[in-house]
Amino acid sequence: MGIEVKYPFLFLFLIPAVIMVFLFIRNHRGKGNEKFWIASLRLVIFSLLIFALTVPQVLLPVKGQTVVYLADRSASIGSNDEALAWIENSASKRKSEDQFAVAAFGKNVVLEQNLGRNREAITEFNGKADDSQSNLEAGLQFAASLIPRDSSGRIVLMTDGNETAGKSLEAASVLKNRNIEIDHVPLRTAAGDDVSISELKMPPSLYLGEEAPITIEVTSNIAKEADIRLSVNHKEVLKESVQVNEGKNVYTFTHKADTAGLTVYKAEIAADQDTFSENNTLHSVVNVKGTPKVLIVQGKDAGDIANLLKGSGLETDTVLPEKLPTVLSGYLQYQSIIFNNVPATVISEHQMTLMEKAVKEFGTGFIMFGGEESFGLGGYFKTPIEKLLPVDMDIKGKKEMPSLGLVLVMDRSGSMARNKIELAKEAAVRSVELLREEDTLGFIAFDDRPWEILETEPLKDKKKAIEKIRSITPGGGTEIFTSLEQAYSELEELQLQRKHIILLTDGQSATNGDYELLIEGGKEKNITLSTVALGQDADRGLLEDLAGMGLGRFYDVTDSSIIPSILSRETVMATRTYIEDNPFFPSVQPYPDWSSLFEKGVPEMNAYIAAAAKPRAQVPLLSEIEDPVLAEWQYGMGRAAAFTSDSSGKWSGDWARWEKWPSFINQLVTKTLPQYESEPYRVAVENKDGNTVLSLESAASRSLPIEASIVSETGDQIEANIRLTAPGKYEAAMPESAGMYFLNIKQTDQNGNIQVHQTGFTIPYSEEYLQKGTNKEHLETLSKMTGGKELESGEEAFRPLKKPASTKQPISEWLLLAAFLIFFSEIALRRFGLTAIAAGILKKNRNKKEKPEAPIKIQNLKASREKKSPSVQMPDKLQGGTTVKETPEKTKEKKKTNRPKPPAESSPKEREERMKRLLDAKNRKK
Repeated sequence: MGIEVKYPFLFLFLIPAVIMVFLFIRNHRGKGNEKFWIASLRLVIFSLLIFALTVPQVLLPVKGQTVVYLADRSASIGSNDEALAWIENSASKRKSEDQFAVAAFGKNVVLEQNLGRNREAITEFNGKADDSQSNLEAGLQFAASLIPRDSSGRIVLMTDGNETAGKSLEAASVLKNRNIEIDHVPLRTAAGDDVSISELKMPPSLYLGEEAPITIEVTSNIAKEADIRLSVNHKEVLKESVQVNEGKNVYTFTHKADTAGLTVYKAEIAADQDTFSENNTLHSVVNVKGTPKVLIVQGKDAGDIANLLKGSGLETDTVLPEKLPTVLSGYLQYQSIIFNNVPATVISEHQMTLMEKAVKEFGTGFIMFGGEESFGLGGYFKTPIEKLLPVDMDIKGKKEMPSLGLVLVMDRSGSMARNKIELAKEAAVRSVELLREEDTLGFIAFDDRPWEILETEPLKDKKKAIEKIRSITPGGGTEIFTSLEQAYSELEELQLQRKHIILLTDGQSATNGDYELLIEGGKEKNITLSTVALGQDADRGLLEDLAGMGLGRFYDVTDSSIIPSILSRETVMATRTYIEDNPFFPSVQPYPDWSSLFEKGVPEMNAYIAAAAKPRAQVPLLSEIEDPVLAEWQYGMGRAAAFTSDSSGKWSGDWARWEKWPSFINQLVTKTLPQYESEPYRVAVENKDGNTVLSLESAASRSLPIEASIVSETGDQIEANIRLTAPGKYEAAMPESAGMYFLNIKQTDQNGNIQVHQTGFTIPYSEEYLQKGTNKEHLETLSKMTGGKELESGEEAFRPLKKPASTKQPISEWLLLAAFLIFFSEIALRRFGLTAIAAGILKKNRNKKEKPEAPIKIQNLKASREKKSPSVQMPDKLQGGTTVKETPEKTKEKKKTNRPKPPAESSPKEREERMKRLLDAKNRKK
């Protein structure tokens, strides 16, 4: 047991306290030792108060030891069995009062067993630890948090000592201040043959047709044969077998840059019995300058735009919408993207999001041409594509539309749980938002029976309807016919111009009814039916037949994310009014870029898809009813355009035969191409203090603020705070996740001129996947800093700590109480004095010791009367039984006498008579 104080410097107040007491002793005029008693009490009071101010705490020893086992579960550790066996053996050697906990770490930290006594150690790790990194710092901080605050303990660190993230030495210095010791147990690293690509070197930029030098550095711990592959934009361009030697190997290749734009090079190595596959791939992004490249996504019955662009000098790639890329790099290699009559129902939400990122963040252009499967008719309402276009797909309120009755019949069985039913509800909500308030809407959700969510009636309260739709939960089986029959019965008697049913299910009906009879009866009442088969278990044959009989459309959906687009398209097509098919001559607005093309007049146009221009959009061409025929705008870093007629001539009419039609298409595409500055920044990825840092350096040493956008290969936006660190130099902290990233930089100079640069970079795989062996030096440094050591046996984990653990009990309150008690004692001493207090104490003690005496006897009474002083006499004298009064002269005589004279001695007879008279007088009184 001991005492520690929180503020020891406050003891300096004792100096003025002693001086004050000394001055009191010298100046006080008290009697005897009284002033020394007062001075002593005051000194004690001052000392107690000052001691209380220092916040003293009594240290009470804690029985037993607190030990936290911290095990490394990163990829560099071969097996968890070694650590588990060591923990089990060590925990079995502890004493009853010892307590322990178990934690594990990789990139993150997980608690495997909480702190406690009298428990068996775990036999396997159950927590989910990310093995891509070894974050010793995070592991030590978490382990220390398990040890009670203001108490010491021990951490047993079981690892190979190779730190790939964090700063464990800084964590150890904090633990040292808390008297927490770090012992270590070296673990064996993963053993085996391993071949890795340690570096891929490429020039940051190339020109089209240039022979690019490619250097690949391979590191191996064994000599063996391996295959090296090189891919450009996910297409393999080189494969070669090489003999890899132990250590570093350098291989050089060349490749002719034949694709303009951001080009992704990927180097891979493959060998038999390779320990880590994670270190076999590296990427590099190169900006190839040359002829701009355009991606044309071609729909059905669309014109040949690629042929129109042949004379423009642009390179084109034409693909079907089903073959669109699923990664961001697949779009960034193009300078513009053209959708030619493409429906949204065959493009996933993820692919649309990637294109929206390419336009907004990297300046890629985008153009949508019209057609029967484009714009609103294609189902683009509230999609990422509509977001980037300069027109809205919803045109409610602009013109008189036919009255519409729509009933949605949606599967809510158990198989629709999670993502499916959420997307189906979102699809239904979009349909509600597309309808007018005077339109009629019904909603039936079914499992093994129909559930009427919305009664089929005019849509008066959209908000309430949406809330009901969002409240649907999955459950039950699948029975289609009864629900479909109910939908038909609710529509057949309604007096509406358009009546349509949309059936969506992912399963097969438990019962079969007479669908043909039901649908034929509905057709007589002008009811149409479309069906959506979702997933592999749906009854595609039945649903396709139902859509055919119901004069609707059948959708076979494998990606549930396109459900909203399908229902949007069906809702729009049910009105059949989005197509404006009255021939007209578009009016040209005063935009100089376009006016010159129409100097000889404007060709006639047959039809277009109705859309509404967004507020910031420029509309060079308008229809007779002022709908946009051509609209364009700046969306983020890119430029997008919408041509609401088609490119085949079916809708565009004389435009497709117009002599300036190729020039019109070429100018439209050219205006969407991005404008980039030539390599204004040098980009590098560095590892600083365990953190991944993106470094940018301006080639012109400009220090102007910049805006940077970073997007991963999968299209995820990366939050990066670009900060200026030196003239012309910038830095941004990056996530530690390995992969490929794309960077777009925008800088505005003092004159307001905007310069844009786009490039890419890669974060290589973690060093966790490199075989480095055990780093004993680092482990010994951690242990020495905190007073720990390397453990040779499990029993040593519970040895006594160098600074034993203890609990702290504050005593300031007791010191203050003692000071007040002594303060009141000092007041009493000054008020009554030392002598009075002592006399009172002595008298009290004497009274306690005295005992009551026996009754007074006549003899004692006589003796007391005899001893009585003559000066104390009765006022009247008794003589011979009569009262004799003193004369005035005798009284005067008596007053003149300073001292009373001793009485004259009386004879025994007189005394006896006097006593007798006294007794007689006493009896008379009674």
